[in-house]
Amino acid sequence: MKALHVITGLGVGGAEQQLRLLLRHLPAQCDVVTLTNPGPVAAGLAADGVRVTHLGMTGNRDLAALPRLTRLIRDGGYDLVHTHLYRACLYGRLAARLAGVRTVVATEHSIGATRLEGRPHTASVRGLYLAGERLGHTTVAVSPTVAERLRHWGVPGQRIRVIPNGIDAPRFRYDEALRKEARAEHGLPQDAFVVGGVGRLAPGKRFDVLVRALALLPGDVWLLLVGGGPEESVLLRTARDLGVAGRVVLTGERPYLPGPRDRAPGLVALLSAMDVLASPSPEESFGLAVVEALAAGLPVLYASCPAVEDLPRDAAPGARRVTGGAGAYARELLRLRSAGPAERAVPDVVHHYDIARTARQLMDLYTAALSGSNLEVSSS
Repeated sequence: MKALHVITGLGVGGAEQQLRLLLRHLPAQCDVVTLTNPGPVAAGLAADGVRVTHLGMTGNRDLAALPRLTRLIRDGGYDLVHTHLYRACLYGRLAARLAGVRTVVATEHSIGATRLEGRPHTASVRGLYLAGERLGHTTVAVSPTVAERLRHWGVPGQRIRVIPNGIDAPRFRYDEALRKEARAEHGLPQDAFVVGGVGRLAPGKRFDVLVRALALLPGDVWLLLVGGGPEESVLLRTARDLGVAGRVVLTGERPYLPGPRDRAPGLVALLSAMDVLASPSPEESFGLAVVEALAAGLPVLYASCPAVEDLPRDAAPGARRVTGGAGAYARELLRLRSAGPAERAVPDVVHHYDIARTARQLMDLYTAALSGSNLEVSSS
């Protein structure tokens, strides 16, 4: 089986890193096309032996990219095209049809309650999304919550399959040596209580809530934010205004593991450096950062996490939902700080989202789609 994955960009993001991890476990010949931004994940894919092509798309309305993508699909002799993220789903589905490839799968990574990859749920966004969706065979939802949102939008239920994101759980196992190294690298005191946040520094993630909560907490509490984005300067200015800038560390974008020429700690090391992960974003589609933190044995405070909320409550005893703003987070963080260090146990929810299981489910879907079957995807 030969498959082409089409994605909007390959910077450091949840969908992008999920694609790289997935391709390590899929028993199929896979190539990747990125419409824009062949960033660090593109380099990682290439290092894994995956052929990556940058289409050089200049914007959402760069229609000249469509014939280029169509020609690439036709010349590649692909059995199946799999698209990821909004722009790639629109262009990829259409190009696949024009190239004569009728088996097109799309994964919906980022549909929130009111926004789709940062776009408000306007009538035009929904209309364009649904028009493109009809050109495909199946839309994969990364959680039951996303599947319900798709049905609410008007995607027929029989065209939706739930295949959750997966993680390589052993990779995130807590490491005392990495904890010390990462703290030393970023100037975090070894005896500090470190609150972590992981994700794009964008308004929807609400990391400003954590900066404001920090101002309500004792001086031995620090904030470590892993990610990049347009809110970086805003967060730093807020920290300065509140007098806590000296206890806020922004690392920029960090991949799971550093590259061969990168001496800065990767995400795995930074999770070991934390004492708790806080995720104040109210509109997550899955909550990958939460699951990764749980795999590192961290307690987690979250506002929205379908990956946890879609499972029985006892699957993630270390995860607690927090409603409210800075004061609510400050109270929960103070409670955890006062309780002292706990054993870094890995809860059942982590094993449920094993990447090998995700890959098996996706291969079942590929096989059924290519055979013309509409069988349910195996959950084994």
